[in-house]
Amino acid sequence: MENLSHMFAAVADIGMSARIFTVFWACFLGIVIGMIPGLTATLGVALMTTLTLSMEAEQAILILICMYVGAIYGGSRSAILLNIPGTPANAATSLEGFPLALKGQAGRAMAVATTGSFLGTTVGMLALAILAPWLAEFALDFGSFEFFWLAVFGVVLCGQLTAMEDGLKGWIAGFIGLLVAMVGQESMNGFARFSYGDPNLAGGLGLLPILVGAFGCAEVFSVMRAAALERIANDTRGVLVASVQAFRHSVTWLRSGLIGTFMGVVPGVGEDMGAWVSYAAAKRLSRNPEEYGKGSVEGLLAAETGNSAAVPGALIPVLTLAIPGSAPAAVLLAAMIIHGIRPGPLIMYQQPEFFYSIVAMVFWASVGILVLGLLLTRPLLLILKVRREWLLGVIFTLCVVGAFAISSRIFEVQLMIIFGLIGFMMREMGFPVAPLVLGVVLGPILDSNFRRSLALTQGDFSMFFTRPISAILALLVVVILLAGLLPTRRIFNRLRQMLRGAP
Repeated sequence: MENLSHMFAAVADIGMSARIFTVFWACFLGIVIGMIPGLTATLGVALMTTLTLSMEAEQAILILICMYVGAIYGGSRSAILLNIPGTPANAATSLEGFPLALKGQAGRAMAVATTGSFLGTTVGMLALAILAPWLAEFALDFGSFEFFWLAVFGVVLCGQLTAMEDGLKGWIAGFIGLLVAMVGQESMNGFARFSYGDPNLAGGLGLLPILVGAFGCAEVFSVMRAAALERIANDTRGVLVASVQAFRHSVTWLRSGLIGTFMGVVPGVGEDMGAWVSYAAAKRLSRNPEEYGKGSVEGLLAAETGNSAAVPGALIPVLTLAIPGSAPAAVLLAAMIIHGIRPGPLIMYQQPEFFYSIVAMVFWASVGILVLGLLLTRPLLLILKVRREWLLGVIFTLCVVGAFAISSRIFEVQLMIIFGLIGFMMREMGFPVAPLVLGVVLGPILDSNFRRSLALTQGDFSMFFTRPISAILALLVVVILLAGLLPTRRIFNRLRQMLRGAP
């Protein structure tokens, strides 16, 4: 109760100040950055950090947190309207958001995503205030063995969820992504793998060109190939109604909020896994799993709640252990140190008022994205009144600019086009693209932790299966693999029919 009283006092203190205006413009800027393919929350927080060096610490951190929250939420806009996730954390959003837009319900999808982001951030904020010490202590039990299995679990789970008819296709796509992540210098000895003497390949293949190519450029190719382009018509009425109705899925957003928070707490996992694991849990426990992939409101709500809840979740190890839970959280940690703040186990004793100010900042950031998200829904729907053929040039230009802006190299643009073609061919052959991208995201985590684990055990694999958390994760991976195979599914279907008394 004392923690809650501190939190509400901090919220009221910030709420009474003139910094509310700062909340809204920083959230708006974050939403814009999140919407643009190729610009991420990490880039937004890093750029804004350089502009806040002369500000007082509390105001600077407020701007950075609002930027962080707004960017993760903003990626859902382009995912829903154009099937191009603005950030990797919004890849799961496109699976349900874009089909809803094709049905003429883009306004409803954006309202649901906005509400989910607000609820997820709120759940994560409460966890940050109440459960921070306990959750951070539990996350310390994760070693290199557990991180390896967590990466495998994420790829296998994503492959199964995005290719329900044939899980093997999803797993193939996911492990291709893991292979792509192996290109470049390995982490322990700096040996260049699969580079063939090319210095561009020696540096590794960047995530953002692959993401922009596989989703954005592939979408352009798919539209160009279509014989007849269907005009997307959307009803802009009922946005507030759809937002209120999203609150009724209380089990979904509460579960997704808690899952996303936990994924944020685990260092190195972040918002991507928060979205995918929340989406997976919602699909597994849904009464209507057949609707997923075709425009499920419940699935969209779960994905957006999960990735947004991971944001305050990632702040828990930052504040209590000085260990970032995600890449944007790492930049935020550096900004805190620059401004003279020393996160760590003693912050609750030395600067308790600052800790609860952080909680209040997260709360007002969630309010900012809720207000701005609902107000901007109708203006953003004007995009859909433009013929998709005319949008192709604009979309492709944004993809090129987003890929080139990362490191100002033509190689990144070429990489984007190559993976655009790969993504297009995968769609044509019925392979899901999302597992490939997630494999690229989790590849470095899997690789570095696998090598570190073998170095610790001198080549002994037994620790991957004997440590309690590792054993549980390994068992989950095996269960998902077995459950996704067609022979196993046939056996389960026969058993189900026998239990029901069917001939």
